[in-house]
Amino acid sequence: QVQLVESGGGPVQPGGSLRLSCKISGRTSSSDTMAWFRQAPGKEREFLAAKPSSGGFAYYADFVSGRFTISRDDAENTVDLQMNRLKVEDTAVYYCASRDGRSVTREQGDYVYWGQGTQVTVSS
Repeated sequence: QVQLVESGGGPVQPGGSLRLSCKISGRTSSSDTMAWFRQAPGKEREFLAAKPSSGGFAYYADFVSGRFTISRDDAENTVDLQMNRLKVEDTAVYYCASRDGRSVTREQGDYVYWGQGTQVTVSS
């Protein structure tokens, strides 16, 4: 059974940085795509970034490009999200997700496995 566990969330001041990490266990395939989504209060869950296994290219939502960076370590089964120049509007619960295969999609319905989420609060 695939399980994803996020960590690294917490409070941060505007302009600051956070690094989220997601540990994956129970993978049965070495070919998959990992992604990060977030959901702010009262809003729908939205795509942030995704990266397929085996050195595939990363894809980003336009509004985070240049501020967020997704990376993964397939040997350690982790996927990270480095977030810089954080804004108050980045406050949300952040989720990592996984789907089989290396085809990147921004649709949350295409991801089968999800973590429980980690809260990020950007406030002065």
